Amino acid sequence: MALARIGLGSNVGDAAANVRRAIDALGALGTVAACSSLYRSEPWGPPDQPDFVNAAALLQTALEPRALLAALKAIEHVMGRVETERWGPRLIDLDILAYDDLEMREPGLTIPHERLFERAFALAPLAEIDPAFQAANDRLPAEARASVCRIAAGGG
Repeated sequence: MALARIGLGSNVGDAAANVRRAIDALGALGTVAACSSLYRSEPWGPPDQPDFVNAAALLQTALEPRALLAALKAIEHVMGRVETERWGPRLIDLDILAYDDLEMREPGLTIPHERLFERAFALAPLAEIDPAFQAANDRLPAEARASVCRIAAGGG
């Protein structure tokens, strides 16, 4: 079994409920070993959209990275995500942030996530449940860390 770190985000409809529903759906892909609190963050990309609700989950899974990515995209589809503009509003967004200690760069899949270490909305929830990411979160500029606010305990 591999340990995948999954980032979740939503800013359409009841964003907190969307994230919680996605965390529940992850259970079909393995064992959800931990999930973070919910965090509110400013949108990354076009500023004329609602704030995001973000979380992270630790998923023990037998799925290889490509199969896991396909399964995450299937959850997004079932939940009703419609592709829009890059970094635009979304009902649900599921990303592989890290997968064991794997490093890979292939078309359509980079692990660790290519922007993980510059995004407080991904690092703050991940650092809450995986101490291996605390130092990276602490190195973010204070302004970036201040743009993310914990809103509810226990995402799942």
